[in-house]
Amino acid sequence: MLNEKTVTEDFLASGSEELDSLLLFTAEIDKMTGVSRRTLLLDRSRRENDAEHSWHIAVMSMIFADFASGQVDTDRAVMMCLVHDLVEIYAGDTFAYDRAGYADKAAREAAAADRVFSMLPGGRGGELRALWKEFDAMETPDAKYAACMDRLQPFLHNTLTGGHTWVEGHVSRSQVEARMAVIKDFMPGIWPWIEANIDRGVELGWIRDESDDGEEKRK
Repeated sequence: MLNEKTVTEDFLASGSEELDSLLLFTAEIDKMTGVSRRTLLLDRSRRENDAEHSWHIAVMSMIFADFASGQVDTDRAVMMCLVHDLVEIYAGDTFAYDRAGYADKAAREAAAADRVFSMLPGGRGGELRALWKEFDAMETPDAKYAACMDRLQPFLHNTLTGGHTWVEGHVSRSQVEARMAVIKDFMPGIWPWIEANIDRGVELGWIRDESDDGEEKRK
């Protein structure tokens, strides 16, 4: 991760306040490479970082639009994918199935948004923040589509890494189904594949089956 003092000391001002702001923001978002997520790379060598995840789902947004049930603007979805985790530079990544982490997630990320987007001059910060808020609200077709990509990518990785984050988080079937519900709603053509992989995950012990929990309680 970047050392803020070193960056400030080493930066050569351009003489343009606007250009300096853009350059320093560009340097600041390099910190995304230091924010680790739970998802493993497919070679299982390490966890992915936020920058890798954002790039991955941005590319996915360019190619999966035919499966969307509504009309989507893929350019806007790509932009949402690229900015949706910028707040995690300061707020950190919150594991999708971490109930305790979600208790203060909104407050942490709102404070982080104030900080990161205010670095940009003029209306640029507001434009990026609006995309971030739209993505987070998940109400528009473009935001729902981007959210589908955000959920599909780690799901795919789980199916190819022995259910790594599911096992690590002791995740249940109902939790996975709830997390993937936006895909069932907005990209129903993908749902049979999702459901088949959830079934396989349960069979292989990657995903906890709540019916088994009931059996344990009755014993």
